[in-house]
Amino acid sequence: QVQLVESGGGSVQAGGSLSLSCVGSGGTIRAYGMGWFRQAPGKERVFVAGISWSGGSLWYADSVKGRFTMSRDNAKNTVVLQMNSLRSDDTAVYYCAARHSGVYSDYQSYEYWGQGTQVTVSS
Repeated sequence: QVQLVESGGGSVQAGGSLSLSCVGSGGTIRAYGMGWFRQAPGKERVFVAGISWSGGSLWYADSVKGRFTMSRDNAKNTVVLQMNSLRSDDTAVYYCAARHSGVYSDYQSYEYWGQGTQVTVSS
């Protein structure tokens, strides 16, 4: 079984950047599709970005296209979410997740989840 640990969250001014990392332990994430989700206060958990096990396919929510970039480094058992041009409505707890199969944007498709990391964007 795989454990996931996120890091890199914090507070930033609008227009700034943050890079979130997710490191797998207890097993390789090589064969897993990976995703990032976020949940703002009082709102549902929503899809942010996803990447296939091979890294050959990427998916982004419309709200973050052109601003966020997801990548993976299987040799380091790590995925990264680079977030640029941050806005106040990006404020949320961000979660890393892993799946073997399913719909990339559906949180119910993911088997393993990290603990979440807080991102706060001030304007």
